[in-house]
Amino acid sequence: MMEASLALLFGLLIGSFLNVCIYRWPRDLSVVKPRSHCPACEKTIAWYDNIPVVSYLVLGARCRYCRARISWRYPVVELATGLLFFYWVYAHGVTALAVKMCVFSALLVGLIFSDLEERILPDEMTLGGIVLGLGFAWFVKIDQPYGQALLWLVGLEPSEKYRSPVEAAIGAGLPAFFLWGGGWLYEKLRHKEGLGFGDVKLIAMVGAFLGLHAALLTLVLGSIAGSVLGYTYIKVTHKDASTYELPFGTFLGLAALAAGLGQGVL
Repeated sequence: MMEASLALLFGLLIGSFLNVCIYRWPRDLSVVKPRSHCPACEKTIAWYDNIPVVSYLVLGARCRYCRARISWRYPVVELATGLLFFYWVYAHGVTALAVKMCVFSALLVGLIFSDLEERILPDEMTLGGIVLGLGFAWFVKIDQPYGQALLWLVGLEPSEKYRSPVEAAIGAGLPAFFLWGGGWLYEKLRHKEGLGFGDVKLIAMVGAFLGLHAALLTLVLGSIAGSVLGYTYIKVTHKDASTYELPFGTFLGLAALAAGLGQGVL
């Protein structure tokens, strides 16, 4: 329990950093400098006003200097990241698996809110996540036979040493290809872009971390949620369905979290 509690605190800090990434990366700004500041008055934020969740509550969700409102996104991202870190360490202890899933969850939280807020899925998270997922596959086994079964059908069978990395590579490549193909077909038929390439990179990242089955499940769940909830939101808010840009990456990210949590061993 002590390890999980420390993971919660660490997750809150990572969530605070994610908030910086969510704001700055879509705007092509450095996440290193300048120091955190109020977007309204540009005053540098003191350390005691930058404590995850606590400072938001103490300040009443407003800047200390100009009283501009602070977005609800800040405490939500911090809490979500902290709770996910707590869960993975509580469930699996201080293990390579828990570290892998904490990294995966942090990336997804950042992507979910970046797409929701800016309709951008930063390459730093998607492409960086693909590299990390493929790297983790060498140390944390993806215990699924689906990608290997596809290779077996064409007469290939990787050795035990390479099965997990191969599963990650197939999990990254195949669902991403399906999603890209669907977007390409939509564009040809409707003569307008219906899918951003960031979504393709996001699903590749999911497959790299969790394998083929979870990536395909993410595609299905994300598509259903995006269709149902997106259509409902458009109707309730009376937006123009032909021009409204649905944050599909947000739905894919939430579906990926659900797929990861639902796998149990992953």
